[in-house]
Amino acid sequence: MVVGVSAGGVEALSQLFADLPPHFPLAVLTVQHIHPDEGGALAAYLNNVSALPVSEALDKEPVQAGHIYLAPPNYHLLVERGETLALNVDERVNYARPSIDVLFESAAAVWREQLIGMVLTGTNRDGAKGLRRVHELGGLTIVEDPQTAVYPIMPQQALALTAADLVLPLAQIGPALAQAAAGQSAFKTQGLNA
Repeated sequence: MVVGVSAGGVEALSQLFADLPPHFPLAVLTVQHIHPDEGGALAAYLNNVSALPVSEALDKEPVQAGHIYLAPPNYHLLVERGETLALNVDERVNYARPSIDVLFESAAAVWREQLIGMVLTGTNRDGAKGLRRVHELGGLTIVEDPQTAVYPIMPQQALALTAADLVLPLAQIGPALAQAAAGQSAFKTQGLNA
């Protein structure tokens, strides 16, 4: 699962990750737009609210199910063909490094229909093209309902480019994923065995 978030993201990620069960079967790769000097404070904070382990991604690290990976400040996070993580300092995309689009597009190329892509609160258009690519390759797309998002621009931009499979208030996204992981949900994705 890939998650993209910007302004309002710390609170959104706190709620989403707190709602995921301890045996959630997917890796969760996350881009939160943060200041380049942020350091590891976000991972430490989110570890206190999540039942899943949270860490900043390392270059060439194998992706493990049931783990939350955060893009480090000032690095793009990508997924390589062998299901390992890669970091780079290529040019900013949509004024951001890390870029949500970069993560989503690389993950979609590897996991195709097994991927869940999710765009949450934010104030720019990063993530819209990446979510469209997830959709084009058969993945499940989820967008936070712009009417309930703290900052609706990023969800609105995503919906302008892609007909999302699910548009939900933030408070319903984690429980819906938890139900899917437990096989009790109406929506289907191979990775969750729902």
